[in-house]
Amino acid sequence: MSEPSFEVAFAAVFADRSAPLYRYLSGLSGDPALAQDIVQECFVKLYQRGRMPDDPRAWLVTVANNLWRDDRRRESRRARLLLHKSGELSAPDEPASADAGTLAAERIAAVRQALAKLPERDRQLLLLRHEGFAYREIAAALNVAPGGIGTMLARASAAFREVYRELDGPSD
Repeated sequence: MSEPSFEVAFAAVFADRSAPLYRYLSGLSGDPALAQDIVQECFVKLYQRGRMPDDPRAWLVTVANNLWRDDRRRESRRARLLLHKSGELSAPDEPASADAGTLAAERIAAVRQALAKLPERDRQLLLLRHEGFAYREIAAALNVAPGGIGTMLARASAAFREVYRELDGPSD
C-alpha cells in the first residue's frame, strides 16, 4: 500500500493538530489572535516544505515555539523603542475574563496569572503536556534530553502549585 499524498497527509495533520497547537500557543502567549497567526504560519511553513517531517507533531510545536520567540523579541524591541522615545512603558493589560463574577472565571484568571509568573520553559512544559504531547515530542520541541522531561515536569508542576497557592492566599 502506498503512502498518502502530501496534500492528504497535510490535511490530516492540520485537522488533528491545529486546535491543540492553538490552545498551547494561546495559553503560552495569553493572546488568542497571536496564537492563531502563529498556527497559520506553522502550517504555511509545513505546506511550503512540501513533505511531512518524521514527527509532524514535534516539528509543528518546534516551529511554533521559534515563531513565538521571534514575536517576543520583536515586541521587546518595540517596547525598548517606545521606552526610549516616550521615557516610560505602560504595563500590559491584564487578561480579561468573559464573566469576572464567576468562580470559574476567577480560577482561569488565577491559573493564567500563576503560569505567567513561571519561567518560560516551565510554562511551555506544562502547556505542552496539558495538550497531550508525549515526552519525546516535548523534548524535541524544547531541545532537551527526553530522559529529563519527567523530572522537569514534576518540578514545573510543583512550582506552579506553589505560585498558585501564593496567589490564592492562605487557606484556613
